[in-house]
Amino acid sequence: MAGPYQFIIYDKVDSVAWLTLNRPDALNAQSDELRAELVDALESASSDDEIHVVVITGAGDKAFSAGADVAQYLTRVPSEVVKQKYMLRPFELIRNMTKPVIAMVNGLALGAGCELMMSCDLIVAAEDARIGQTEVRVGLMPGGGGTQVLPRLVGEKRAKELIFLGRMITAQEALELGIVNRVVPREQLREATEALIQELLRNSPAIIGLAKIAINRSLETPLSAGLSYERDLFALAFGYEDQKEGAAAFLEKRKPTYKGK
Repeated sequence: MAGPYQFIIYDKVDSVAWLTLNRPDALNAQSDELRAELVDALESASSDDEIHVVVITGAGDKAFSAGADVAQYLTRVPSEVVKQKYMLRPFELIRNMTKPVIAMVNGLALGAGCELMMSCDLIVAAEDARIGQTEVRVGLMPGGGGTQVLPRLVGEKRAKELIFLGRMITAQEALELGIVNRVVPREQLREATEALIQELLRNSPAIIGLAKIAINRSLETPLSAGLSYERDLFALAFGYEDQKEGAAAFLEKRKPTYKGK
């Protein structure tokens, strides 16, 4: 088991790791200490072969994460920020692990909270959640991936508008822009997330991992290189036990039993 932690709650339920940012009195603002614990929790979930899906959410009913802990920025200088190893680590870990990561957005997802949310593979948001890259409101620009991910999701012009103005948008607007996958009433948020998890668990975690790698690579390479990379991963899948089980189950008209191998 990961931890013990002060600012992260790590719950392992069957094959799912539930990671809860646990600073509700500060709207789950991401202090250096919280980020360090989140990095450790993500590394633990990634290396645990029994975990097939990871969920990130926030404690309380007000915020997923309202951003960075601005109080820690009052005396910070450029050289210190360059050396800070936790700034992009959660984003990089989420993108690089082969397990699907779901953001269960239970309230405000602003600034660094929005960046953490967008780094996840799938996002389920409560209909009263508010989302935004609001760093300009405190004299900053996004520094955890916002300027790189948001344009890929919504296009250059809309991303510039959201970042330059520091606008907060509703969950429904985020759904229409393609930022989140599903918006549900608050009282159905956990249920909807668990339903999505069950859909994921019906499929091979090993094959989902290959697909995640291929999709992420598509955002970083020309189409010709991406197609070649996809073909190589497609061929690699034929060496997996789960591929043979999936094909056999289809032909035998039964549910497959995947082992993640």
